[in-house]
Amino acid sequence: MFFINPFIYGGAGGDFESIATVTVGSGGASSIEFASIGTGWQHLQIRLTSRANFSFAGGLSLYIRLNSDTGSNYRWHRLHGDGASAVAAAAGAADDRIEFWKSVTDTSTSSSIFSGQIVDILDYASTSKATTVRAFNGYDANGIGTVSIQSGLWTSTNAVSTITLTSDGNWLQHTTAALYGVRG
Repeated sequence: MFFINPFIYGGAGGDFESIATVTVGSGGASSIEFASIGTGWQHLQIRLTSRANFSFAGGLSLYIRLNSDTGSNYRWHRLHGDGASAVAAAAGAADDRIEFWKSVTDTSTSSSIFSGQIVDILDYASTSKATTVRAFNGYDANGIGTVSIQSGLWTSTNAVSTITLTSDGNWLQHTTAALYGVRG
């Protein structure tokens, strides 16, 4: 696992408390879900080390769905670079999940290369505003890799109690997601 200083990254700040950790076993998994999340923290943070079983040179997307909402209630945008070019102002509106593009390694890269993501879910328990999600992610595959800063919005004002993580393929063995509560 890795840690990015929240004061440098602009993270949520405060004390981190481990809520749950999921490590994918040898059979893989179609999704990773954190359910029945309490409301005792100011923010949530997910630290994900991932790889999925789909071949697409250049990386796969990480998809986040909150409270199992499959409606067109999500927005996202990104700033992404791969060492040769940068993509800014790419965005999605009225989607059925938040998409963090090119943030998961796939089977076209060496089996020892996993991507890393830090995802902040801000004010997740608030019922007076929509939920903002932001992510810093990337990987390096010996010259083929990406780094990106991305954000998303869930337009619901419901408190977040369930988080589902998926990708373009099933999560492969050793993919690990750790959920933390962040005190204000």
